[in-house]
Amino acid sequence: MGIQSVSTNDSGDAARRSMSRVLRDLEAMERMIETGLFETDRQRIGMEQEMVLVDKTMQPAPAAPDVLDRVDDPRVVPEIARFNLEFNGDPVELGGNCFSALETQLRKLYHLVDNAGREVGVRALLAGICPTVDLTHLAVSNIMPRPRYFALDEALRKLRGDHFELRVDGADELIVRHPSVMLEAVNASFQVHLQVAPDEYPSAYNSALAVSAPVLAAAVYSPILFGKRLWRETRIAIFQQVVDTRSEGAGQREFLGRVRFGEEWMKSSVLEVLRADVAHLRQLMHADIDDGADPIAELDEGRVPKLRAWQAFNSSVYRWMRPCYGVTEGRPHLRIENRLLPAGPTILDEIANAAFWIGLMLETPKRWPDLPTRMDFRDARGNFLRAAREGLTAHMAWIDGNDHPIGELILGEFLPAARDGLTGAGVDAVDIDRLLGTIEQRVATRKTGANWILRSVAKMRGVGSQGARLAALTRAMLDNQDSDRPVHEWPEAPMPDETASPAHQFARVSQCMTTELYTVAEDDCIDLAASIMDWERVRHIPVEDSSHRLVGLVSYRKLLRALSRGHTSTDSKTMPVREVMVTDPVTVTPDTPTLEAIRLMCEHRVACLPVVEDGRLVGIVSDRDYTGIARSLLEQALRDGAGE
Repeated sequence: MGIQSVSTNDSGDAARRSMSRVLRDLEAMERMIETGLFETDRQRIGMEQEMVLVDKTMQPAPAAPDVLDRVDDPRVVPEIARFNLEFNGDPVELGGNCFSALETQLRKLYHLVDNAGREVGVRALLAGICPTVDLTHLAVSNIMPRPRYFALDEALRKLRGDHFELRVDGADELIVRHPSVMLEAVNASFQVHLQVAPDEYPSAYNSALAVSAPVLAAAVYSPILFGKRLWRETRIAIFQQVVDTRSEGAGQREFLGRVRFGEEWMKSSVLEVLRADVAHLRQLMHADIDDGADPIAELDEGRVPKLRAWQAFNSSVYRWMRPCYGVTEGRPHLRIENRLLPAGPTILDEIANAAFWIGLMLETPKRWPDLPTRMDFRDARGNFLRAAREGLTAHMAWIDGNDHPIGELILGEFLPAARDGLTGAGVDAVDIDRLLGTIEQRVATRKTGANWILRSVAKMRGVGSQGARLAALTRAMLDNQDSDRPVHEWPEAPMPDETASPAHQFARVSQCMTTELYTVAEDDCIDLAASIMDWERVRHIPVEDSSHRLVGLVSYRKLLRALSRGHTSTDSKTMPVREVMVTDPVTVTPDTPTLEAIRLMCEHRVACLPVVEDGRLVGIVSDRDYTGIARSLLEQALRDGAGE
């Protein structure tokens, strides 16, 4: 969740005092490590669950404030968007029935949130990315009304100096510019924590990075964003690009991302990573601390400091394996937070993913103790990115650089290692068999959540509108989640109901507009515009500049008039577009209500409206689009009437 009481001053006394506190906190942590103050006689595991709230039409629903008002549990907390929520589980001691205990807790907290959601007409969906989310859901008005999130948005925008941009290549290509950090809100994860003793931290942290690829490849569940087929785990690409403060580099200088895998193996202490972050990254936010407590003085007095200044700094550094500090029952501890895993597909799948990772974390330092000397760090990072892109079809460079299909390594090497790790920790054999058996079946059948989504989407191709297909997919995800069958047992999503009312699918311009555009420049000849209209059967062509800013609109009627003015044929055809275009066309934005767009067409007697966002052309909507919508609504009304 992160510390909620924060400020974003990036200069002045307050910021300098805050950074001084961060450095003092690191000094205190170093002293705590040297004096053996950290808890080492027990090991705990924990989790954080993010989810998406969806309404009855399967659209993201900004109902989080209402749900929070109905939930009386401090473990349920806000997230960045009004359609997201998170809860933080209580840690449980590793061993025995720890995974069953974690699963029971997860189910209780989920149902607490879901039942509160049902009271206001929404459901809690466990999904890495909700298929129906679109850019209109990501408006600044949907930021959760908490200071932390507005501060984060402000700080990132200030450091970037430009809009947030997302570029992802998969089976389709996605290029998106957006004015706020809300692009990150499409992500929902299931974060797993493992407590680690300070002297074991380097080997454990290196293990976490080395085995990140097989753990992620077996868990992928986010292949679709804005209707496009991208990476098997598109969350990775989104988070790395959106929460990034780097501008263009300067020559050969390297800039580190705020979201990153890492740069090298850890050698001797967790402090290496923590100091590297402070040295390379600017402070985005600082905690509002007025207690005047000095962490070194607290140690001198026999008290355990909370290190709130450093924790505020660390909360805006998003390593995929993030070092964490906490105090439980008066004793400090260190943890590794695994941020790779998507939410869902089911609670059983999530707990199985957690068991797989924790088992590998326990066994890898024993089975491959010389791993950093036998594996290039760049191979570990490359494995991670390939797993995110390709899932179980990826290849992985393992010990001594040998290349293997990642699915074969999971079945032949990593699952047996995870089993030995959990057995050695005293985890109940029944839980080991049940949870690792779930991973084994998922991998052996190649039925990850991402593959299920892609198979379902392929089956639906050409049936109904894209909005209807994505809504049907989301509903199937929720229904299967409710069944609690692991994802490898899910049937493909049913086809969209073509008799269902389509009204919600056309509420905003973004749901109706055409985004595959044919455009010309104002210096182009009108013959080009006329040819495009003839070839592509379009009646209007937007005119844009080199930055994709709308500068005019050419209509078929305008062209006909120009070509019949009495000029010679050659003169007419070579006339520049600027001489026939409308220079001030009526426009709308993607989140303009459909009824408002229709009213503008009628009022101004125009047959189309260019769709503009932040000055840039993003689509076009025409009377033909709305004629088709009206026909669908009329047919539905007639069906409803016949049913009565």
